[in-house]
Amino acid sequence: MALLRLPRLRALAICAVLLGLTTVSDAFVYLLLQRRTGIDDQWFPLLPLGTAAVFLLLAVPAGALADRIGRRTVFLTGHALLLAAYGLLLWAPDWPALPYLVLALHGLFYAATDGVLPAAVAATVPESLRATGLALVGTGQALARFGCSLAFGGAWTLWGTGPALAAAAVGLLCCAGVAGHVLRPSPPGPTTPAAPAPPDPARRP
Repeated sequence: MALLRLPRLRALAICAVLLGLTTVSDAFVYLLLQRRTGIDDQWFPLLPLGTAAVFLLLAVPAGALADRIGRRTVFLTGHALLLAAYGLLLWAPDWPALPYLVLALHGLFYAATDGVLPAAVAATVPESLRATGLALVGTGQALARFGCSLAFGGAWTLWGTGPALAAAAVGLLCCAGVAGHVLRPSPPGPTTPAAPAPPDPARRP
């Protein structure tokens, strides 16, 4: 736990937990998609394959993009894509392409976050404690997502699918805004003016 004294690692851990608290589990996403589009039960087991296929196709390009333009940008964009998937489930008309769009956004979310977050953590932890730092942040994120599953299941039972997903979407939007602020690049520190050169004793005034 002493690793959390590192400011950048602490910021990443806080953001991972906050965003995990508003990330609806895959099972709920697929159930919502089935209810929203009327997918037959025989096709339901194939829905995770859609997410996995998009992830396999785009994980490497997303990682390369993160190396080029910054991990923070790609990581937050992934959560914006997940928010778009929530929006489609809530408000999109009954398009034939709706299941494909939701699964594509869901896979893009994983492609833009699953490898980028560990890479950001690894860059902030001493090499001798790198695996510990990765495990620490990963555990916090997993516990947060477990809590989200419990809360979302309770909200679904009490309020219904629409209000429960709308609450998750609002929470994700707020947490992404906080994460964007917390993970912003640190401003460069003030530069120390160069000390004047000592006088040359061999030089006469």
